[in-house]
Amino acid sequence: ALESIDFKNALEQFQNLVEKMIIQKTKESSGLYTKDDDQIDYEKFYKTTRTLFGSAVKDQYIQAFFRKIISNPDEKPEWLEIFGCFSRKSVGKRSSSKESMVLLVSEKQQIAHSVVKRKDVIKGIVKVPLLHLTVTASQKGLITVFSKKKVLFNYSFYSFYFHQDSAWITGCDYLPNLKYVVAVTESTIILWDYKSKESEGNGFVIKPMKNCLLCVSTVTMADDLARDTILMGDDKGYVYLLTITSDDFIMKQSKAGKVSQFKVMDAESFDMPKRKLHDDWVGKVKYFPTLKRFGSCSTDSINSFVLDDIKRLEDHLPVKEFSVPKGVNAFTYCGKAKVIVTGG
Repeated sequence: ALESIDFKNALEQFQNLVEKMIIQKTKESSGLYTKDDDQIDYEKFYKTTRTLFGSAVKDQYIQAFFRKIISNPDEKPEWLEIFGCFSRKSVGKRSSSKESMVLLVSEKQQIAHSVVKRKDVIKGIVKVPLLHLTVTASQKGLITVFSKKKVLFNYSFYSFYFHQDSAWITGCDYLPNLKYVVAVTESTIILWDYKSKESEGNGFVIKPMKNCLLCVSTVTMADDLARDTILMGDDKGYVYLLTITSDDFIMKQSKAGKVSQFKVMDAESFDMPKRKLHDDWVGKVKYFPTLKRFGSCSTDSINSFVLDDIKRLEDHLPVKEFSVPKGVNAFTYCGKAKVIVTGG
């Protein structure tokens, strides 16, 4: 009973903290806010939340909750989100309801290897069937290429930490023509030459990006072996189209020098069409070669999912879209059944 009372008090204080943040962000947007000692930045939000709930809350959930509030103060997150997901050790009695059934996972399994030396979260995993490769990218910067066949310099995987950028990695994919791994952080685009023998990695960094990039996907086209096209989504609802050629690696290097072994390319030197398709974060982008269409989804309740020709990113014609309450978080296409499945 005492623990219940303590948690209730902590929850009330947390909800008050969130209300103050929303008021602060609303005033900032209208230009009426004046900074003072009561200003709630991420550091203050983190320390207060950690004091209230202790180790029951993970760092990534605190940051995600904070980011969600400052991105859209009009739609307050539910307080349960601060605790993420938990596993249950005991399933208990089965529900007699026939309307819905919930499968409870009793244990979690973690797959790791010797390169991982700190707690981290996988933000992207991509399979490249033709090359027997699997690409993964973690939130804190660990990018890995696993090889099913040990033919790449006799190693089963390549990996390196991209820790030069303080921003977190938010997604990854593989460029089949240029043979590079592409990953995005909140402010940069990373192009990694995973075949390089450099111990610290070798490749290119495209920066700065004005908005926070949240997802990336390769547009698979076999018409030109010297170029690749990628889709990206950001936290303002924009979807970008970026085409990279082998000539760009030579012609567009910035005078700013290098980031470790990575050469810098100025983002403004690229022709990068973008279009605002959603009124909230773009959670996922994907190109479907069989449909010759791209898809993008968002937590936006009005424009939750868009499926249209990639040319729509370069013009202003209406796009094919539909809405789902509270938006769409994920989607995929099944060619055999000819259906698109969404989850929200």
